[in-house]
Amino acid sequence: MSRNRDTFSEINITPLTDIFLVLLIIMMVIAPMLDQQGLNLTVPENVEQETHKESKIMTFTIAADDKFYFDGSEVEANELEKFIAQNSKEYPDGLLIKTDADSTHGAIVKLMDSARNAGVTSISVAEI
Repeated sequence: MSRNRDTFSEINITPLTDIFLVLLIIMMVIAPMLDQQGLNLTVPENVEQETHKESKIMTFTIAADDKFYFDGSEVEANELEKFIAQNSKEYPDGLLIKTDADSTHGAIVKLMDSARNAGVTSISVAEI
């Protein structure tokens, strides 16, 4: 005697849907935590200046070997913040960082952090 069996030919997608919903909820909960604080940079606009005043900008140069130079003389990395704080009154217009193309990002960030900690609010970066 043979029995007639009905074959089940449909795919049950309920477990798959459950997994996707759980993953979606996890991503919705984790996504706001991934917001990382970064640097706030503003892009300068090309504006013609009518008055030509002599600007007093402190200019640092970062060489390819990550050494810091101010007016041609080397400043040690551990003395940056102290040096900038002492000279910032003479240069009220801010800080300009000129970097070599081969200097590291870490050296630039170190100089920017030192300047910010010394009270400098206007920082510009340019590549030599």
